[in-house]
Amino acid sequence: MDDHEQTVLDDLRAHGYKVTQARRAVIRALTGSVRPLSVNELHAQAQRMNPAIGLVTIYRTVELLTHLDLIRPVHLMDNCHGYAVASPGHTHHLVCKKCHRAVEFDGCDLGLFLEQVARETGYRITGHWLELEGICARCQAADGSAPQP
Repeated sequence: MDDHEQTVLDDLRAHGYKVTQARRAVIRALTGSVRPLSVNELHAQAQRMNPAIGLVTIYRTVELLTHLDLIRPVHLMDNCHGYAVASPGHTHHLVCKKCHRAVEFDGCDLGLFLEQVARETGYRITGHWLELEGICARCQAADGSAPQP
């Protein structure tokens, strides 16, 4: 078990939830992946560790872990969502259009923009989700193009 997996399991326990075999399998699949996993991919990965795990259990576990902000949805290119383990704090994703690898980055200077949107619409903005897409350095190198600074 790696440190990232242990941290998520500890956070789950800290929120008062049991660490079941099914939850452990889902968390291990997510922490072991370098890219976001769709529910079907997550199901296939989790079944390798727990063959009896059902798709309904995957959906329930994803819903719980998302609600606890232990994982975050990532929009994938096929108009589907994948899920990735969340880093603490306010972060966003950068997703490679070729290999679908996702990296989190923190910080965004949207404060003035969000205030303007709130004034113009009358909404009280309670959060936002920013996702950028591009081509990672590894895929650029494989294509023979130079990585962009």
